[in-house]
Amino acid sequence: MNIEQRIQYLSKIGYEVTEDDIVKNQKKSVVVGMSGGVDSSVCAVICKLLGYKTTGMFMKNWEEIDESGECPAEEDYKDVVSVCEELDLPYYTINFSEEYKERVFAEFLEEYKKGNTPNPDILCNREIKFKVFYDKVMKFGADYLATGHYCQKEYKNGEFLLKKGKDGNKDQSYFLYAIDGKVLKNILFPIGHIEKSLVRKIAKDFNLITQKKKDSTGICFIGEKNFKKFLGDYIDGQKGMFINLENSKEIMPHDGTCFYTIGQRKGLGIGGPGGPWFVAGKDNDKNEVYVVEGEKHPALYSYELEAEECTWITSKPNFPLKCMAKVRYRQSDQECDISVSGNKLKVSFKTPQRAIALRQSVVFYSKDVCLGGGIITKRGESLYESKLK
Repeated sequence: MNIEQRIQYLSKIGYEVTEDDIVKNQKKSVVVGMSGGVDSSVCAVICKLLGYKTTGMFMKNWEEIDESGECPAEEDYKDVVSVCEELDLPYYTINFSEEYKERVFAEFLEEYKKGNTPNPDILCNREIKFKVFYDKVMKFGADYLATGHYCQKEYKNGEFLLKKGKDGNKDQSYFLYAIDGKVLKNILFPIGHIEKSLVRKIAKDFNLITQKKKDSTGICFIGEKNFKKFLGDYIDGQKGMFINLENSKEIMPHDGTCFYTIGQRKGLGIGGPGGPWFVAGKDNDKNEVYVVEGEKHPALYSYELEAEECTWITSKPNFPLKCMAKVRYRQSDQECDISVSGNKLKVSFKTPQRAIALRQSVVFYSKDVCLGGGIITKRGESLYESKLK
């Protein structure tokens, strides 16, 4: 495409640029973090259309052969090569497997051994993608690192803000709350302002092999594997008992507290008459998992939580603070009040929150701006506990 054609195409996908903008961009270089998926592939397309000197870089974080004898990372890399060759872009691969195991996977396992439910995607963004990988890209001499996250950024009052992606079903700001906000000046989110359907159309327009590729789901190093089976390869689960929280009666054996999380329904194996059973609590020392019958059981709901290890994208806000929050990805924003208690934040919600899990993250928002967040270390008493008083 010539410059005029680029401007016309970019306008159709929400970019208002001039010829001068593209000429200026030609003096800048961008490394696109490519995963082999459609989102990062389209990031590379957009960066090239904008005029940047664009390079694709595949980041390998996990080395393991699956049940079929194949390495999923190798298949993803083949797609990266195909996309870059189609776009006539240079490409490289970089291996962070050791860093990933030390900084992400080790903590993941340690928390599961304690019966907690950590979020490795948040750890990966904080420790690998926007730290180790970012540093490598800057040493590479690039002006920017571009990623396929559905997020946006805005420069306001002398600092960059992290904002939600336009596509509400794909917004990934929840997973980026813990990154160092200072790196945002050198980060591009080329697809943050567009819908997923348009991303796939762009991939089709440029004949990319990833145009129909299924989105990756779940934890990256587990992929399509059975989660309990994978975890069992690293953690020796000690069998215990499912306990009916209401009457303290034993129901049946379980495989170990580490394999269950608050709010879980699937995989419990508890049958019989009545409604489905859900995990409402765990005692790791006693190796007991407490379950209740029914999705709306009051034992699953709490008004409060405490959070530690809190980080902020920009400057730390003043407390007490009224804002919105999420206790899990894809949850709608919830009204809350935040106060400080020592080195902890106490978060009180306007409406009770379901299945608050320890070592998951609570992430705070002001409208579409992600303020930061913290690690959940304590749940407030449940509605069921309150009724018993």
